[in-house]
Amino acid sequence: MTKPARYPANQARVVAVSVSDKKGVAKHNVPEARLLVEHGLEGDAHAGGGRRQVSLLALESIEKMRAAGAEVKPGDFAENITTLGIPVHALPLGTRLRIGPEAELVVTQIGKACHRGCTIRDLVGDCIMPREGIFARVVKGGRIKPGDTVEVLSVPGGDPDSQ
Repeated sequence: MTKPARYPANQARVVAVSVSDKKGVAKHNVPEARLLVEHGLEGDAHAGGGRRQVSLLALESIEKMRAAGAEVKPGDFAENITTLGIPVHALPLGTRLRIGPEAELVVTQIGKACHRGCTIRDLVGDCIMPREGIFARVVKGGRIKPGDTVEVLSVPGGDPDSQ
Protein backbone atom coordinates (compact mmCIF):
# COMPACT_ATOMS: atom_id res chain seq x y z
CA MET A 1 0.00 0.00 0.00
CA THR A 2 1.33 3.43 -0.88
CA LYS A 3 1.68 6.01 1.86
CA PRO A 4 -0.56 9.06 1.48
CA ALA A 5 1.04 12.40 0.76
CA ARG A 6 1.44 14.62 3.82
CA TYR A 7 0.06 18.13 3.72
CA PRO A 8 0.92 21.18 5.82
CA ALA A 9 -1.30 21.60 8.91
CA ASN A 10 -3.34 24.31 7.18
CA GLN A 11 -3.90 22.04 4.18
CA ALA A 12 -6.18 19.33 5.56
CA ARG A 13 -7.44 17.02 2.83
CA VAL A 14 -9.91 14.27 2.04
CA VAL A 15 -8.02 11.01 1.43
CA ALA A 16 -11.04 8.77 0.78
CA VAL A 17 -14.77 8.99 0.16
CA SER A 18 -16.61 5.76 1.00
CA VAL A 19 -20.16 4.40 0.68
CA SER A 20 -22.00 1.14 1.23
CA ASP A 21 -25.37 -0.11 0.06
CA LYS A 22 -26.20 -1.65 3.45
CA LYS A 23 -25.56 -0.85 7.11
CA GLY A 24 -23.17 -2.76 9.36
CA VAL A 25 -20.48 -3.42 6.74
CA ALA A 26 -17.24 -1.78 5.68
CA LYS A 27 -17.67 0.84 3.01
CA HIS A 28 -15.94 0.85 -0.38
CA ASN A 29 -14.00 3.82 -1.69
CA VAL A 30 -15.40 5.77 -4.63
CA PRO A 31 -13.64 8.31 -6.88
CA GLU A 32 -16.20 10.99 -5.98
CA ALA A 33 -19.65 11.36 -4.46
CA ARG A 34 -22.31 13.98 -3.97
CA LEU A 35 -23.30 15.33 -0.56
CA LEU A 36 -27.01 16.13 -0.49
CA VAL A 37 -28.41 18.80 1.85
CA GLU A 38 -30.01 17.33 5.00
CA HIS A 39 -29.43 13.81 3.65
CA GLY A 40 -25.77 12.73 3.42
CA LEU A 41 -23.80 10.96 0.70
CA GLU A 42 -25.90 10.00 -2.28
CA GLY A 43 -26.20 6.21 -2.51
CA ASP A 44 -24.99 5.47 1.03
CA ALA A 45 -27.10 3.24 3.29
CA HIS A 46 -26.51 5.51 6.30
CA ALA A 47 -27.71 8.67 4.53
CA GLY A 48 -30.99 10.21 5.59
CA GLY A 49 -32.37 12.92 7.81
CA GLY A 50 -31.26 13.44 11.37
CA ARG A 51 -27.97 14.31 13.06
CA ARG A 52 -25.78 11.50 11.66
CA GLN A 53 -26.01 12.10 7.91
CA VAL A 54 -22.30 11.72 7.23
CA SER A 55 -19.37 10.29 9.22
CA LEU A 56 -15.74 11.38 9.26
CA LEU A 57 -12.58 9.76 10.61
CA ALA A 58 -8.99 10.98 10.40
CA LEU A 59 -6.42 8.81 8.64
CA GLU A 60 -4.22 9.46 11.67
CA SER A 61 -6.79 7.50 13.74
CA ILE A 62 -6.72 4.61 11.26
CA GLU A 63 -2.92 4.63 11.47
CA LYS A 64 -3.19 4.16 15.28
CA MET A 65 -5.13 0.97 14.63
CA ARG A 66 -2.53 -0.14 12.08
CA ALA A 67 0.19 0.43 14.68
CA ALA A 68 -1.77 -1.89 17.00
CA GLY A 69 -1.62 -4.61 14.35
CA ALA A 70 -4.93 -4.14 12.54
CA GLU A 71 -4.89 -4.42 8.76
CA VAL A 72 -7.36 -1.63 8.10
CA LYS A 73 -7.88 0.98 5.43
CA PRO A 74 -10.17 3.96 4.82
CA GLY A 75 -13.81 2.86 4.79
CA ASP A 76 -13.27 -0.15 7.09
CA PHE A 77 -14.72 1.76 10.05
CA ALA A 78 -17.83 2.60 7.98
CA GLU A 79 -16.78 6.26 7.77
CA ASN A 80 -17.89 8.24 4.72
CA ILE A 81 -15.02 10.73 4.63
CA THR A 82 -11.45 9.95 5.67
CA THR A 83 -9.36 13.06 6.30
CA LEU A 84 -5.68 13.85 6.71
CA GLY A 85 -4.19 16.78 8.60
CA ILE A 86 -7.15 17.70 10.81
CA PRO A 87 -7.96 16.11 14.19
CA VAL A 88 -11.68 15.77 13.50
CA HIS A 89 -12.36 14.17 16.90
CA ALA A 90 -11.15 17.38 18.60
CA LEU A 91 -13.61 19.65 16.75
CA PRO A 92 -16.35 21.02 19.01
CA LEU A 93 -19.99 20.26 18.30
CA GLY A 94 -21.37 22.93 15.98
CA THR A 95 -18.11 23.36 14.04
CA ARG A 96 -18.81 24.22 10.40
CA LEU A 97 -16.55 22.60 7.77
CA ARG A 98 -16.15 23.14 4.04
CA ILE A 99 -15.26 20.03 2.05
CA GLY A 100 -13.98 20.80 -1.44
CA PRO A 101 -15.17 23.94 -3.21
CA GLU A 102 -18.87 23.78 -2.24
CA ALA A 103 -20.05 21.31 0.39
CA GLU A 104 -20.50 22.38 4.01
CA LEU A 105 -21.10 20.25 7.10
CA VAL A 106 -21.88 20.99 10.75
CA VAL A 107 -20.46 18.61 13.39
CA THR A 108 -23.34 17.07 15.37
CA GLN A 109 -21.81 14.15 17.29
CA ILE A 110 -18.40 12.94 18.41
CA GLY A 111 -18.01 9.19 18.77
CA LYS A 112 -20.68 6.51 18.87
CA ALA A 113 -21.46 3.20 20.50
CA CYS A 114 -19.76 0.31 18.76
CA HIS A 115 -22.39 -2.05 17.35
CA ARG A 116 -22.58 -5.69 18.35
CA GLY A 117 -20.43 -7.87 16.15
CA CYS A 118 -18.06 -5.04 15.18
CA THR A 119 -15.50 -6.83 13.00
CA ILE A 120 -12.66 -4.49 13.92
CA ARG A 121 -13.29 -4.82 17.67
CA ASP A 122 -13.56 -8.61 17.32
CA LEU A 123 -10.25 -8.85 15.42
CA VAL A 124 -8.15 -6.31 17.34
CA GLY A 125 -9.93 -5.90 20.65
CA ASP A 126 -10.51 -2.20 20.02
CA CYS A 127 -12.24 0.12 17.58
CA ILE A 128 -11.30 3.77 17.14
CA MET A 129 -14.62 5.00 15.66
CA PRO A 130 -16.43 5.25 19.04
CA ARG A 131 -13.75 7.65 20.33
CA GLU A 132 -12.47 9.47 17.26
CA GLY A 133 -15.14 9.28 14.59
CA ILE A 134 -17.51 12.21 14.17
CA PHE A 135 -20.88 12.77 12.54
CA ALA A 136 -22.25 15.79 10.72
CA ARG A 137 -25.26 17.26 8.95
CA VAL A 138 -24.97 18.45 5.38
CA VAL A 139 -25.97 22.13 5.26
CA LYS A 140 -24.69 22.83 1.74
CA GLY A 141 -24.42 20.13 -0.90
CA GLY A 142 -21.75 19.48 -3.48
CA ARG A 143 -19.43 16.92 -5.02
CA ILE A 144 -16.47 15.70 -2.97
CA LYS A 145 -13.46 13.58 -3.86
CA PRO A 146 -10.06 12.54 -2.52
CA GLY A 147 -7.66 15.48 -2.62
CA ASP A 148 -10.33 18.06 -1.76
CA THR A 149 -9.45 20.50 1.01
CA VAL A 150 -11.11 20.38 4.42
CA GLU A 151 -11.49 23.82 5.93
CA VAL A 152 -12.85 24.86 9.33
CA LEU A 153 -15.20 27.76 8.58
CA SER A 154 -16.35 28.44 12.13
CA VAL A 155 -16.39 26.98 15.62
CA PRO A 156 -18.98 27.74 18.28
CA GLY A 157 -17.98 30.85 20.17
CA GLY A 158 -14.68 31.53 18.50
CA ASP A 159 -12.14 31.85 15.77
CA PRO A 160 -11.31 28.58 13.94
CA ASP A 161 -7.60 29.49 14.02
CA SER A 162 -7.60 29.62 17.83
CA GLN A 163 -8.63 25.97 18.19
